[in-house]
Amino acid sequence: MKIMAVDYGDARTGIAVCDRTEFLASPIGTLEEWNAQILCMKIAHLAQQYEVGEIVVGYPKNMNGSVGPRAQKCEAFADMLSAVTEVPVKLWDERSTTVAAHNYLNETNVRGKKRKEVVDQVAATIILESYLDYRRKKKAQPSSEG
Repeated sequence: MKIMAVDYGDARTGIAVCDRTEFLASPIGTLEEWNAQILCMKIAHLAQQYEVGEIVVGYPKNMNGSVGPRAQKCEAFADMLSAVTEVPVKLWDERSTTVAAHNYLNETNVRGKKRKEVVDQVAATIILESYLDYRRKKKAQPSSEG
């Protein structure tokens, strides 16, 4: 199944999608939109265009696991997105993904304006890779049914 990841931001939102085998996560773009309702419509359109079966929205919990204002904003956004698409929408813990994205861009020497354009896409890709890894591990676990 194709899965889309969303790194929701107030000004820029990164989007990534995986292939049907759930092996390869790829960034597909950054949406620059301040209006959350319009952004939801744009993401719903992309989900339809890419034929995704699930959308994962990054959920930035605090390092201690508590839910702060940013995570609450992402919850509200995910609810809004659920209302405008037929595709199931899930929240996925994204602690440290933006830091990891910046570290990756440091290693690949991406600087300046180009960095600002791609950091959200990289963060969305990291969110998606984390979610896909979780799904693979979950499938690999033996069933407890006898």
